[in-house]
Amino acid sequence: MADSDAQLRLSRRALLRVAAASGGGLALGILFPAQAETSAPDQPQQDDGPETLAPNAWIRIHRDGGIQLVVARSEMGQGVTTSLAMLLAEELEVGLDQIRVEQAPVDAAYINHLLGEQATGESTSIRDAWLVLREAGAVARQLLITAAAAIWSVPESRCEARRGVIHLLDDQRSLSYAELAATAAKLPLPALPALKPSGTWSLIGTTQRRIDAPDKVLGAARFGLDVRLPEMLYASIARCDLIGGHITNWRENATRAIPGVLNVFAVRYGIAVIAESSWAALRGRETLEITTRPSTNLAADTQRIRNRLRIALKGRAAVAYKKGDVSAALNASPHQIESIYEVPFQAHACMEPMNCTADVRRDHCDLYVPTQSQARARATAQRITGLPADRIAVHTTFLGNGFERRREQDFIVDAVELSKELKRPVQVIWTREDDLRHDFFRPMSLHRLRGGIDAEGRLTAWFHRVAGPSVLARIAPDQITNGVDPFMMAGATDLPYSVAHRRVEYRRADTPVPIGLWPGGGQGHNIFATECFLDELAHIAGKDPLQLRRDHLTDRPRLLNLLNRAAEEADWDNPPAPGRGRGIALMEAFGSLIAAIAEVSIEETKVRVRRVICAVDCGQAVNPEIVRAQIESGIAFGLTSALKGEITLTKGRVDQSTLRDYPLLKANEMPDVTIHLVKSDAEPGGVSGLASPLMAPAVANALFSLTGEPVRSLPIRLG
Repeated sequence: MADSDAQLRLSRRALLRVAAASGGGLALGILFPAQAETSAPDQPQQDDGPETLAPNAWIRIHRDGGIQLVVARSEMGQGVTTSLAMLLAEELEVGLDQIRVEQAPVDAAYINHLLGEQATGESTSIRDAWLVLREAGAVARQLLITAAAAIWSVPESRCEARRGVIHLLDDQRSLSYAELAATAAKLPLPALPALKPSGTWSLIGTTQRRIDAPDKVLGAARFGLDVRLPEMLYASIARCDLIGGHITNWRENATRAIPGVLNVFAVRYGIAVIAESSWAALRGRETLEITTRPSTNLAADTQRIRNRLRIALKGRAAVAYKKGDVSAALNASPHQIESIYEVPFQAHACMEPMNCTADVRRDHCDLYVPTQSQARARATAQRITGLPADRIAVHTTFLGNGFERRREQDFIVDAVELSKELKRPVQVIWTREDDLRHDFFRPMSLHRLRGGIDAEGRLTAWFHRVAGPSVLARIAPDQITNGVDPFMMAGATDLPYSVAHRRVEYRRADTPVPIGLWPGGGQGHNIFATECFLDELAHIAGKDPLQLRRDHLTDRPRLLNLLNRAAEEADWDNPPAPGRGRGIALMEAFGSLIAAIAEVSIEETKVRVRRVICAVDCGQAVNPEIVRAQIESGIAFGLTSALKGEITLTKGRVDQSTLRDYPLLKANEMPDVTIHLVKSDAEPGGVSGLASPLMAPAVANALFSLTGEPVRSLPIRLG
């Protein structure tokens, strides 16, 4: 075993032991999101007694037969509750129908090691949990087997676990986990047992019904906006709609006249209207008359930003990747091409607007919030209240989409500050206008690419400069090295195709517009540029775009196999139906591979995506149907981004404010989708952000094949 592997395994063993020793109450009293609306802050917690088996932070087996599994990632529609529970249940040898799933509190045991905090995002949940949760289940199973063997005075090898029962082989005797809990709880924690071989899995790799589905179907699921607490107030905050501007004055007479409005006063991000109901808070805010002062910096304007980025495409830049001599190779290439691509600002547009409910008391603070980052939420509350961390509880509700937006803290700041001031629970509610105009947007970026092709039609040189603001400068500046923001360069520096001479540069060009993380990471803008440029190069070389990609994947057999699978399923060798174009795009990210082929037509001067075929290699698929659902939802999100999504600014103001001027893909615009999962024995990769970055280049390349005109800017428009 390599040293790094040994250290990782030791750290997991240590984590299991620390979690067990740090107190069995880690998971107790934390309700599933469906029940969060009635959770009172002073509700007594259930204590782990001597008859409860709590070998680690993820499993509780009670003498009364209850089996609780703890999930430490946020459920925002991606199915993580079910998939993570499957990892635990597989090794524990119980069915999903035998367990109760609880949402984890904030604790060091639940850190997402790929993110460095207790958070959900960047397609990391399954990758981080793959060994940790299975080992947690295996430890609990081993304790139960040891307890049964001791009771029967037989070797442990004669004991077998099946569906929450230990059976004695060649005997009729058996003991349920409930009957063994008290005995097992007294045993010392064992060494990590061997995990089940894949051939014996009963859950992993199978399609299981989603645990969260029944509550959602029955209307019992509770999201952030469903939280109700005794004496709770509602708040809506009027924010300055000028980026960098300030509210200088306001008139509140009409607001205070609204029935139910209790107070109006200034807070950090604007003017808060406090009311007894959400209707009164929102209606009162509508009547608030606000005077604003613009910032002296008027650079928050789309055309100004575009001009600045175009300047950044020239001159010096930080080198993010270098191989060979690109300049010499370009000069020696008989065919050269240069193209510039543009990606706009875009909003997350989560279905559930931002919200948070805070209950700040003298010695305790409870947050009820649809958050992707429980650790940051607690840290935010701790900073504002001054309370110690162990006096702050974060109750995570269901999330009506996350898209990385809910890792931000602005909506949490609102609620904590107001509850601290008013000494009552306060629910802060955002409107759709708030969401669209006060987002942390996907950054606008420009891309200059130059490529060279030899007489045989092979790529000889590749140059790519990314010009755009730094996302990590605000949230993780320590990750920026030598002037390169790795988030902005993902998908550019790690181009999967072999090219002898390649140079990738980053020119940082910050703007006043607030920016943040985006589904698919930097691939969301870079893959559009690289995959579209490949098709332009293929056109110059007189080559089929598929064949050009094949020629430069000869040293990547797994990717080449995936590409061929997608082409086979799309019947690439035969032309599409008359009036249709077909385009292909490929990406490697989050430990997974995906190839997408789109078929498009032009109907009444609009691009219509008729069909999308995806081949996906994500390693071991824990729940194949959830993987397919994630790919399909990523296709919908990616098509919205490619065809519709664009945030523009005029003199410091965001022009879009509703879904009428920032439209989403409609159900009747969704193409026929075919998804093929390639079987693999590799460890699981991430899938939640996998499909969306591919939609723009696949559709753009299909349109290029249909019209002969390359697409170099988003959203895709004709004319």
